Amino acid sequence: MNTQSHLAIQWLPTSGIHLRKAGVQFDAVRLDGDPGRRIADRLARMTGGDPGPVVESGSGRRSVYFLVEAGSTAHHAWPPEVTRLTSGPFRVSYIPVPALNGPTWPLSWRFPPTAPDRFVHTMLLRTALLNSPEGLS
Repeated sequence: MNTQSHLAIQWLPTSGIHLRKAGVQFDAVRLDGDPGRRIADRLARMTGGDPGPVVESGSGRRSVYFLVEAGSTAHHAWPPEVTRLTSGPFRVSYIPVPALNGPTWPLSWRFPPTAPDRFVHTMLLRTALLNSPEGLS
């Protein structure tokens, strides 16, 4: 991977893990465990290998975070297994974001960002979630 192209992505930490406030650069949809990994891989197949930035955790719930455009998850029904990380009146969420290189455990990039404003397509993610042949449980 050519990390030089990622230098313009200001929300990426240069090292470690940072928490980014939802609603500023992006929001996230979180799906825990193997279902999250299956959906991430399904999106990759649907998009020719570039589904947009997807972060995964290797501990605890083994959460998968799909970074989506800020505000794009509102006004849509989502499966009960997912958690929307957004911000608004009386609601603030933070999204963990690892650096591209160096120690970031337990977080890593399943699919790293490729451009500052390139995110997971929200409607494509929603379609993959709602039509998952394996289910989300």
